[in-house]
Amino acid sequence: MAKPSIGVSIEAIIEDAVAGVVERAVESIRAVIEAQVAAELKAAGPRGRGRGGRRAAARRRPRREIMRWVADNRARRVPNFVIEATGLDTKKKIVAKYGPDAAFERGKPLPRPK
Repeated sequence: MAKPSIGVSIEAIIEDAVAGVVERAVESIRAVIEAQVAAELKAAGPRGRGRGGRRAAARRRPRREIMRWVADNRARRVPNFVIEATGLDTKKKIVAKYGPDAAFERGKPLPRPK
């Protein structure tokens, strides 16, 4: 801070004092922000390849060949082995012919029609 002299105005004195305070405040704020960013990066851990640091998706079970299928209300699709054995391609047609809860197994004879 400069010593006030006769030719120095009050505004210059205030500007000098404020500039020093602002400079120290900016340095303190910058140090705090850098520390917070470093802490967040450390907590986040290393990023693998993925989409924006989201959690890893749950892994699906590996596909298995369907060996047994029951034509109930929860059934979603008709397996190929049932289509080939019956010649019917929709669950409605199969339920109409064989009844609800008819069980089809690969390699075994078809259930009796209702």
